[in-house]
Amino acid sequence: MKMYKLVKDESFAYKKGTKFFLISHSEFIGVKSYVLLAEDLQGKIEVTEEQLTGKFVSIH
Repeated sequence: MKMYKLVKDESFAYKKGTKFFLISHSEFIGVKSYVLLAEDLQGKIEVTEEQLTGKFVSIH
C-alpha cells in the first residue's frame, strides 16, 4: 500500500508531516482524484492529482 507524507499544511485538520495511506484512486474524463486515509485512521481527504503532487511526497 502506498503512503504519502504531507509537506504543506492542509487547512485546519492536518499539519505538515502527517502520513496518509492511498486507499482509492479514480479517473473521470481525464481528471484523476485520490482518496487518502490519515495514518491514525481519524479522517479521509479527497485530492486531485495536482494537489497530490504539490502537497504530498511519496514514502515507502
